[in-house]
Formats: sequence, C-alpha cells, structure tokens
Amino acid sequence: MPPLPITAADAAAELARLAAEIAHHNRLYHTDDAPEISDADYDALVRRNAALEAAFPDLVRADSPSRLVGAALAGHLAKVPHARPMFSLDNAFDDEGVRDFLGRVRRFLSLGEHAPVALTAEPKIDGLSCSIRYENRRLVQALTRGDGQVGEDVTANVRTIADIPATLPDDAPDVIEVRGEVYMDKDAFAALNARLIAEAEYADKARQFANPRNAAAGSLRQKDPSVTASRPLRFFAWGWGEASALPGDTQSAVIGAIRRWGFPVTRQFQPGGTLDAALATYKAIEAERADLAFDIDGVVYKVDRLDWQDRLGFVGRAPRWGLAHKFPAEQAQTTLRAIDIQVGRTGKLTPVARLEPVTVGGVVVTNATLHNADEIARLGVRPGDRVLLQRAGDVIPQIVENLTREVARDPWTFPAVCPECQSDAVREEGEVDIRCTGGLICPAQRVERLRHFVSRAALDIDGLGEKTIREFFALGWLHSPADIFRLGAHREELLAREGWKEKSVDNLLASIAARRTPDPARFLFGLGIRHTGAVTARDLVKAFGSVEAVAEVATRAHDDPAALAELIAVDGIGPVVADALVAFFAEPHNRAAWADLLGEVRPPAFVSTVRESSVTGKTLVFTGTLETISRDEAKAQAEALGARVAGSVSARTDLVIAGPGAGSKLKKAAELGIEVIDEAGWRALVAAAR
Repeated sequence: MPPLPITAADAAAELARLAAEIAHHNRLYHTDDAPEISDADYDALVRRNAALEAAFPDLVRADSPSRLVGAALAGHLAKVPHARPMFSLDNAFDDEGVRDFLGRVRRFLSLGEHAPVALTAEPKIDGLSCSIRYENRRLVQALTRGDGQVGEDVTANVRTIADIPATLPDDAPDVIEVRGEVYMDKDAFAALNARLIAEAEYADKARQFANPRNAAAGSLRQKDPSVTASRPLRFFAWGWGEASALPGDTQSAVIGAIRRWGFPVTRQFQPGGTLDAALATYKAIEAERADLAFDIDGVVYKVDRLDWQDRLGFVGRAPRWGLAHKFPAEQAQTTLRAIDIQVGRTGKLTPVARLEPVTVGGVVVTNATLHNADEIARLGVRPGDRVLLQRAGDVIPQIVENLTREVARDPWTFPAVCPECQSDAVREEGEVDIRCTGGLICPAQRVERLRHFVSRAALDIDGLGEKTIREFFALGWLHSPADIFRLGAHREELLAREGWKEKSVDNLLASIAARRTPDPARFLFGLGIRHTGAVTARDLVKAFGSVEAVAEVATRAHDDPAALAELIAVDGIGPVVADALVAFFAEPHNRAAWADLLGEVRPPAFVSTVRESSVTGKTLVFTGTLETISRDEAKAQAEALGARVAGSVSARTDLVIAGPGAGSKLKKAAELGIEVIDEAGWRALVAAAR
C-alpha cells in the first residue's frame, strides 16, 4: 500500500475501496465461515484505513470499517436483536501501539500523563463469540455475535455444551448476559475431522473443517442441536452484556464472580495491573501459545474500572476501553500457479492468486487475493514465481514477498477487457481499482447486483442464493431487482423444473412477499450504489426520513448546488459519497429501475432509535476548553442523543456549547443569533435526557 502523505482525492478513493473490501472480508469470515485472506492481511487493511482516517478526519466514511462490527447473518437461524450490542476490538501490533492506547484513555478521561490506569489481560481465544442470557438464574437465550446489533438464536445448541451452566447460584442477579467464546481445542478438532473422513463414503467427499475456529462456528450454528451435541465444543467467559446488577465495580471482580457461578475463565486471566504487568502477561502467553490446547491470536487488555469503561464508551465498532494486542504472523513458501480475475457487482476486477497447496500454521491453503494491479506491480508476481506467504490466525494468507522476482519470466499483464463481457476495463482518475465499463450489460455485474440486493445485509430473501439467481437470470426471468417481485408469474414454469417442489416454490414466493415493505436502510444499501454501505444508507434515511426523500434530494443535486450541500452536510456523507449518489440517480436506466422497483415495494419511513432529547436532530458545535469531560466524550454524548456534531459554526448550527477560551466560533454564533450554553448547561441537558 502506498505510504502517506497522499492527496485528499486519492485518500477518499482509497477509503472507499477499503470500506468495500473490508466489508467483503467481514462477510466471508463472520457469516460464511469461509475467509479468503489472512488475519494479517485483514489487519493490514484495517491499519491502512485507520492511518488514512487519522490523516484526513474530514473524509471518514459513514460505512467506515472503524464504525462496524461483525457482518450479516446466516439464513437458517432466527435473528434476535442484542439487548446490548456486542463489540469488536481495535488492534495493536507492538508495545508502542499498546502505550498509545493507554495514552488515548488518559486523554479521554482528562487524566494526567502518568496517572495509573489498571488493565486486565487475557488470551484472545480464536472461536465464535456468544452471549448467554439468564433470567431468574435460568438460561433462557443464547445468541451469536452476528453483526453486533443482531445475533443468531443458538439457544438449543448452547444447552448441549457442558461448560455452560443451565442455572446460576442464588447470588447471581435476576438478569445477566454472560459473554464469551465457543471454541474447539486442537486435539478435538483433529479427532472430529478424522471422524468425518471415516464416516464419509469416500475420503475426498468428507465435509472437513479447515481449522478449529471454523469447526466451532459450523458446529454451533447447526439446525439440529443433536449434531452440536455430538461435537466437542468448549466455552470460555470473558465478559457480560445486559445485567440488572453487577457483582463488582471492576472487570476483575465481575469476571471473578462469573468464574464462581460455574463458567470457565482462562487460567491466564490477569486482574487489573500496570501497563508493564500487562505487557509481561502478553510475552508469557506468547511463549506458551504453541503448547496451549486451544488457538489464540493475541492478548486482550481492558480498563479495569467499570465507571471509567462507562465514561469511555464506544467509538464506531469498538470500545475505547479495550484493545487486542495481536501476535506476529506465521510464514511459509509455495509456488504461484496462476492469477485469475473475478468481477464484482460494481465492476471491480479483483486478481486472485492460485497457489500450490501449502500448510501454514496447520492449515492447507490454495489461494489468496492480490487486491489490485498496484499490489501485483509492487510484488512483481508472475505465474511460476516462488512466493512467501504470511498467516496470522486461521485463514488463507497474504503474499508478502516474491522470492524469484529476478528470475527471467514473462511479466503478467492486467487484462484490458472484462473477462465476462469483453467491455473495456479502465482505472478511473484517483482510483486504485480497475473496473469493467459494461455496467448492466455485463452479466457478472447484473448477477452480482441481484445477489447483493437479496443478501443478508440487504433485503435478506431466503431461497434466492447464487445458484438460483443464476438459474433465473439464464431463463430471462431476472434482469432487475423489481423482477424478483414478479417471480410469482413464473410459478407453474418453476414447478415444472427439476429440483423444484410445490413447498420450496411457495416458500420462496412467501419470502419475497414478506419483503414488500423492506427496512428502508437495508433497501437503499441493497441498490448497490458505490460508496453507500450499510451504515451510510442508514445515515441517509435517518437524515431525510425516507428512501424517496433521499432519491429526491440526490436527483435535484445533479443541477442544484443547494441540494448537493444538503447531502454533504449529513454526518459521514462527504463529497465522494454524495457524488456517487448523485451519479447513480442521474443515470436514466437507474431512475427507470428505481421507479419500477417502487412500483413493487413500499419501504416505510425511517424510525429513529436514539434517545429523544432537546437536541435530537440538531447540529451542535463545541468550542473552547471543556473542564470536566474531554471533547471526545462530549461528542459521544451528543451523538447518543441523536445530535450531529459539526466542526464549524454556520447558519445550520442549532446550538453552541462554549467553554473558557472560546473565540471566533463564539463570535460567529453571536452574529448569527445561535443559542449558546456553557459546560454546566450541557451536563444538565444530558442528565435531563436520561
């Protein structure tokens, strides 16, 4: 990846690419249990995204990976909202990164540079996160993490895991969600794969698992709990969700109580201590890693004091009070057999390396993404090259070095035409990706757009998988999203086709009918507009109230600068996102498809879930020095109340919170007649909203 600094335009383009690429890999890892890149490769993308956002804070996207957790859900398990979201963790890769984390904590809490902050430390188990809810001390529900907001109901399956108690002792609170990791130890994983091979008619047809993490995920998410019961699943507790009361005021104390209630907690868990003690725990666990019975990929640190955790809160997808300190990657050598090109729904041409099978950290891998033409040029790779792979965690590695770069061999040239439709493949100015220009005439893009529209994160229509969409596309029944809602006209033809029975056809049509009033944000996201991810779509419908209003503003913005300014003013919607939205609705065929689709569905108006307050929906500006809380904490409070925080005062500003030292912003607020309150007034406003 190119070093900083780069221009703002290049940064915006790269942030857009990173958002799409990281979302793709999140889905593969969390939803499909079929990752295609290594943890190290994934972490490198996330670090690059963070570096660009730090350098260009005004370009942070609403669908930024820094604001997301997990991915969309699988289809066969019931979906249930979490009472409290399940977080992900930011990562550090060296001691300095951990020190930076502690510095951010101190600054947010307005502590001194050397003020003591106790940290707990524990291994980062490589399994499937799960939240187990107890009411009146009886297990009533278990959910996977899912996308962090909504999980999959695996209650019956969790009841089969011996490590997880069915009831809690009398000193447990009336309501408590114990959270932790469902995992499979290394020996049990090897035995399970051996059993699957023995039970298969032919060894090459056995449904084997690539690694213990995938084995645990696949075993827990079974339709039939008896299958889960036959699998050797284990559990380690590391935290909690909703609770009617807590048995302590520190992370250490609550984890100690959870251990007393009968939950396994790793013996390596270290209660709150100094930074040096936490780093020493990291080194001790790293030295012990190879001998542990289970897979880990790092050490997790958490601020011990719970009152400080409450103040620190969350930023995007992660808590400010927690950090994962990752282990170095594992490496191996192999031969690059070929480079294939895949075409995505936005026309992006992604090169994929096909590798001579090689074992890296106990996993056999055969391919890896090469990202784009720049990455191929950086590595200088060609079919036949000997390459060094790097693996961190349990997934397919990245190519980090070409070991035979100096060997005379014909260079590999990125194709100038799309392999699917033979249209020109071009790189737009400021972009790193090469895209097919065929648009909707490209069958790969049409099919991929339809797949995206019905995907779990969009309309979530059961029964319309890739195979079915390709079948209907080939028959001429599906060309645009609106055609999905007209499939009922083909019912008799479908019943006559091999593999389709009356029940499966009726189930499909019922699933389609159930989506005629789709969630507005999912609906907008499902259109596949460039740079409009799931979070961006929600921000847009939240700001304008409905998908029709979003389309109306975006259509006007093509010729009306004031409408364009309306779009850009939405928090998280920068010029790049706005331009892509305007370009989408400026295309006649897109407007026709939009009108056709709205003839079949009726997305409801957006319903806000933020706490109502006197500043909900308003734009605020903080200026001057805040004396009792940090600026970050104040911004987090405002966003939780449904307000937007801007960096400058304008005619669209509704309220200014001014502390000592306020200067030009306070003066401009006075000139514009904008209401101004002090920090005490802000604290009172926040308290009144609780």
